[in-house]
Amino acid sequence: MTHIRPFRPGDEPALSEICLRTADAGADGTGIFADDDLWGEVFVLPYVARHPDLAFVVEDDGGSVVGYVVGTDDTDAFEDWFAREWWPRFAERWPKPASEQSRQDGTLIYAYGRRAGSEPYSREHPAHLHIDLLPQVQGQGWGRRLIGEFSEALRARGVDGLHLVSSAANTGALAFYTKLGFAPLPSHAGVQAFAISL
Repeated sequence: MTHIRPFRPGDEPALSEICLRTADAGADGTGIFADDDLWGEVFVLPYVARHPDLAFVVEDDGGSVVGYVVGTDDTDAFEDWFAREWWPRFAERWPKPASEQSRQDGTLIYAYGRRAGSEPYSREHPAHLHIDLLPQVQGQGWGRRLIGEFSEALRARGVDGLHLVSSAANTGALAFYTKLGFAPLPSHAGVQAFAISL
């Protein structure tokens, strides 16, 4: 039976694959970057490295991981950790581009620029999340349940605000977050931020 369970070590390859297969505004991002591994190293693997206890997965009947939610209870502390400890080890593999000539360049510039205070949303909503589901389990309530698990874990830590950022092109996700009670925030071009009080 398909169910939600806590993340456990060994799930990382599946999480990276899900991240890749949903990376292009919810569609498969394979081949958009010169190196497909970049997606996971920026958007999912650092979270399970720092906060494995805030990661939950959807596992299907066959034992395959088909969705996840990951995040942090303290965005500013996480972003400083990302800049100081996580990202420097990739400097040789993915040098910082001089300018943005491709989507990969844009993601690398974002990764190199991550630090406390680089996004304004954490002041009132200190936690943030990333959530992805493969198509075969979308529209079945798993996203709502994953966010519920994550939110309960935050409440247990005394965290009172949560935000997330979605591609503005991912219309399904935008409708989903609104339906869950997330309020839209002023956002950069190409993305839409949302927040909710816990």
